[in-house]
Amino acid sequence: MAEHVYDSSDSCTGKNVAQEPLEYSIYSLLKKYQITITTAESATGGMIASTLINVPGISEFFTEGYVTYSNEAKVKMIHVAPETIDTYGVVSSETATDMASSAAKTAGTMAAVSVTGVAGPDGGTKECPVGLVFIGCYLNGKTVTERHLFSGNRMDVRKSAAESALLLLKKCIEKEYNGD
Repeated sequence: MAEHVYDSSDSCTGKNVAQEPLEYSIYSLLKKYQITITTAESATGGMIASTLINVPGISEFFTEGYVTYSNEAKVKMIHVAPETIDTYGVVSSETATDMASSAAKTAGTMAAVSVTGVAGPDGGTKECPVGLVFIGCYLNGKTVTERHLFSGNRMDVRKSAAESALLLLKKCIEKEYNGD
């Protein structure tokens, strides 16, 4: 996976204050606020967890990661409500929300990030095209979801989804604790 660099340039001067890989920036936030986290990944197949565990010391905050590729795994491993999948479809905001909150509850963590989508090259429909991804972020009882439509090949979609999930996680933590 490519290195994600978080650009913290000063918005007033445009000068670069510091650059650090996104996963290190997230680790700093987890450590600062003592947040435990898990992941629930479908289309990304563990890429988010893999990126996070590249950071030395992350084991203090990252408890486990779930790769719930099939609908059955989502229900069995993290206890997503079958009704959510049946009613809204597996690739939906509602399923991403349920995955994130259910994973956090199952793992006993304060936070979770989830991804569900169609990585391609097959499997897309008019209503649910290849590249459609929903990302969920659960933190302290609140869940935020984002809808993305990524282009490129299967690996491009997966990498974009993983990076977007990490960015959403960072944004959720900053908003919760800094009011940003």
